[in-house]
Amino acid sequence: MTTAAAAARQPPSVGAQVLMFVGVALVLFGNYYVYDCIAPIAELLSSQLRFSDTQIGTLNAIYSFPNIFLVVVGGVLVDRFTARVMVLITTVICLAGAIVTAFGDQFPVMALGRLLFGIGAETLVVAVMVALAQWFTGGYFALVLALNLSLARLGSYLADRSPTFAKDLYAGGWQPPMWLGVGFAALSLAGALIYFYVDRREAPRGTLTLPPPPDRIHWRQVTRFSGGYWLLVVTCVAFYSVIFPFRSTFAIKYLQEAQGLSLEQASTLNSYVFLAAVWVTPAFGLLLDRTARNNLLLVAGSVLLPLSFIVLGLVPSGAGFSTVLLGLSFSLLPAVLWPTVPNYSTPANLGTAYGLMTTLQNAGLFAANLAVGYLNDANGASAANPGGYTPMLWFFGFLSFIAFVCMLALWVSGWRKPAVAAGA
Repeated sequence: MTTAAAAARQPPSVGAQVLMFVGVALVLFGNYYVYDCIAPIAELLSSQLRFSDTQIGTLNAIYSFPNIFLVVVGGVLVDRFTARVMVLITTVICLAGAIVTAFGDQFPVMALGRLLFGIGAETLVVAVMVALAQWFTGGYFALVLALNLSLARLGSYLADRSPTFAKDLYAGGWQPPMWLGVGFAALSLAGALIYFYVDRREAPRGTLTLPPPPDRIHWRQVTRFSGGYWLLVVTCVAFYSVIFPFRSTFAIKYLQEAQGLSLEQASTLNSYVFLAAVWVTPAFGLLLDRTARNNLLLVAGSVLLPLSFIVLGLVPSGAGFSTVLLGLSFSLLPAVLWPTVPNYSTPANLGTAYGLMTTLQNAGLFAANLAVGYLNDANGASAANPGGYTPMLWFFGFLSFIAFVCMLALWVSGWRKPAVAAGA
């Protein structure tokens, strides 16, 4: 599209934009639910199928494993086949993964289902981001992204609340809740069909922007990043290696067996982490826009994470306060971390900066889920031995402390954005 044509381009109608946004919001809403549906049944998998914590951790680790590599090619596939086609294809793959997981009364079958789901999910997220960039340009693009993420977090929140609103399903064992997850995956596919329809109708009219370049990793540029960028990377890996393996895999089981909560109580308490992110993340994004105090806010967000595990491990009946601290950290740090990356990368290297960070993040998620499962098994963590969970808390606390130290170092170091020439 030429400059003149771009200037003359009229955006899609408000009605079309609303329909498109509803479609892609349903896509991620259902997708996030399926990802987080393992934590509420973790104790059931242990008691009914005799899964070890290593196997339970593997169910989420194996989701992350293909994403270590697919983030490199996801944008290329979207660029080649269009966002609408890849959203549709990947939601079908995710639905297939959810169905296989629901059949998985044997661990290899369930693991295969989660692997299929992971293969589709990462490229799906890339395709949705490209789709939003094509449809929503101008001053409110960031707001659209924040709203889309908030609605996706609602899927995670509902997954944690499912033992309450779908109590009868949980009374039937581990499998009926998995079929509820299949229902949410089908809802995601329905959203993809809505988006596919409206995008195919709108694209020939020339109202959409060209898709942005995919996030490819150019390895020769990696050595050009500043120390500040690498501190952000370590923080990202450490932070997410705490949040998701704990909150999305082991937290509910831990709260049941070590804190004595019922499944409904534990899942409800755990759900507040994502409920806080739904409402508070946009507010912290606005605070960042108004103050531009990126590094100070990163320190504030990162210090809350180790504090949450100190409270959880040392304060009797401290699970509620720990959840508050964890929710605030999960709302604040991601809202500032990702927008801060451009401060430590040139525009020419920004795609590589984000792609490399996401790749290493998924590697950390894969390793942390396996490591924590092993720690719990090796120390006999169970309702009969709640002290066996202590090494897990130390592990998460140590990773949290690393994230805090990195952000403190970034704040006091004075590192700044590299010269444009460095990325040329």
